Amino acid sequence: MLDLTWLLIAVPLASAAFLLLAGRRADAWGHWVGVAASGTAFLVGLGALIQMLGEDAHHREHAVHLFSWIPGGALDLDAGLLVDPLSMTFVMLVTFVGTLIHVYSVAYMEHDPDRRRFFAYLNLFVAAMLLLVLADSYLLLFVGWEGVGLASYLLIGFWNHKPEYATAANKAFIVNRVGDMGLIIAMGLMFTYFGALDFEGVFAAADGASTAQLTAIGLMLLVAACGKSAQFPLQSWLGDAMAGPTPVSALIHAATMVTAGVYLIVRSAPIYAGAPAAQTTVAAIGAFTLILGAVIGMAKDDIKKALAASTMSQIGYMMLAAGLGPVGYAFAIFHLVTHGFFKAGMFLGAGSVMHGMNDQVDMRRFGALRTAMVTTWVTFGLGWLAILGVPPFSGFWSKDKIIEAAFVGEGAQPWILGGAALIGAGLTAFYMSRLFFMTFHGKARWTDDQHPHESPALMTVPMIILAVGSAFLGLFLALGDRFATWLEPVTGHAEHHEPVLPIPVIMIATLLLVALGVWVAWRKYGAADVPETAPAASLATIAARNDMFQDSVNRGVFERPGTHLTRTLVYADAALVDGAVDKTAGGWARTGESVRKTQNGQVRSYALTMLVGLVIVILVVVQGGL
Repeated sequence: MLDLTWLLIAVPLASAAFLLLAGRRADAWGHWVGVAASGTAFLVGLGALIQMLGEDAHHREHAVHLFSWIPGGALDLDAGLLVDPLSMTFVMLVTFVGTLIHVYSVAYMEHDPDRRRFFAYLNLFVAAMLLLVLADSYLLLFVGWEGVGLASYLLIGFWNHKPEYATAANKAFIVNRVGDMGLIIAMGLMFTYFGALDFEGVFAAADGASTAQLTAIGLMLLVAACGKSAQFPLQSWLGDAMAGPTPVSALIHAATMVTAGVYLIVRSAPIYAGAPAAQTTVAAIGAFTLILGAVIGMAKDDIKKALAASTMSQIGYMMLAAGLGPVGYAFAIFHLVTHGFFKAGMFLGAGSVMHGMNDQVDMRRFGALRTAMVTTWVTFGLGWLAILGVPPFSGFWSKDKIIEAAFVGEGAQPWILGGAALIGAGLTAFYMSRLFFMTFHGKARWTDDQHPHESPALMTVPMIILAVGSAFLGLFLALGDRFATWLEPVTGHAEHHEPVLPIPVIMIATLLLVALGVWVAWRKYGAADVPETAPAASLATIAARNDMFQDSVNRGVFERPGTHLTRTLVYADAALVDGAVDKTAGGWARTGESVRKTQNGQVRSYALTMLVGLVIVILVVVQGGL
């Protein structure tokens, strides 16, 4: 099965091509081809996982050669796959959650005339993400990286007949291209310093590289990760990405796209091992973003945008853990896996709410939906408890480990990073409880055209499966440090380090802050009447509602100066470069025009010219003789 892992990419990619080329005759059944392709990829991955589990832990890294790709000059690179515990973790997450999202989409997109094309894009998304995590070189990873960017653009702007949706797709595409430049520069530095782009060659050469070289590469990789994983300062696209159909949001936030940046950092562990400054920067960016996302989520009334802010914050936890080095690598991926289940479940739950509420997304027009949508309420509630970190649900086993690891270290760093992680837990409890109570509890605030009802089985069954994972997956993976041991061949063995605070103190403090956040949210949004329109707010709330004015900052610092710079360069090009060429050509043209007038075809003019010339020659000769 390990030799057949290329099918993981080939099957959904072939399905995407088939669905795009099949034409309208496949509209009635093409979506099931998409579901079958994703399900087949899951079965292939499951077979490979079972085989790998039967092997010795130190022999679970397998190289699958595909073909000779770039045999030229100093760069001799083959295309191949690296199948190890880290890549297989992503394979199972992407294919299992992705297949559930495919099944959900069959019902969610039932009345869309372009459903076949939608499933083609979903398959392309899955194939690109699988290529990204299975690639054995940074260059092949980059192909999947760009494929994920293309698929996200196509899906975010799927309903591009609405100008604002097309704008959102463009924004996501452009911001991610900024991050992509970081990966391109990093690869350029790798080839310059090491003469290699494959993981084996780069990591072997990293052992003898200087700290400055590794720091430069590590920082550029971080820029790339910030773009894909919506981390500060490249996070502005994530909220607008909610323009796409809700299953797209679930796929982006749970199994693909935003998880790619975390994968890149953890996969590049040997580089960060020799670049402590770059590694600390990763942790700092993660800590800042987890607070930023939580603050933004507290002020959002759009259910999907509140969940998007939550993703930004939770990915911040993962980046924080990845920035802690071997102490946090396994916890970063652990939380990524559990987050994939409960965040996918909550996004699909939000889609179920929209399905029953005439596509309404404003939580101020919800309320009391627990009575009309019992299955959605229960499944969403399990995801809510998981993201809060309430024991024994999944988030408790993954996020709390990150909080504990953040308090490990010396000096001020553990207090700053640990404090941010701890505060983030309290803020998460508040804004996620606010979302849950505004949607499912309190008084009904429905409009006359809303008649809430439960979604069909094709939508609720995937939600139930994800809810079971939200409840029990974390406990299953945490028993006996099962997950950390599984990843150890890739992330290395992490020596136990005691945090600056006792672990029971950290755990109690976290649970108290979570309880406080839930209680405050219940008082304001569960037990009290929620206004049907957003009331006047303080400057801080207005800033959070507007994503801390990130768009305004980007326009002021980058877009407008860039526009003026471009106009200046165009003017300089027209006035100086083109102007010099045009004026030179014009001068020669005028000279030619003047000379042409002497060629008038009259014999006496030519004779006069010859006479003048003869006189000049005589004068020169006579003058020379004197």
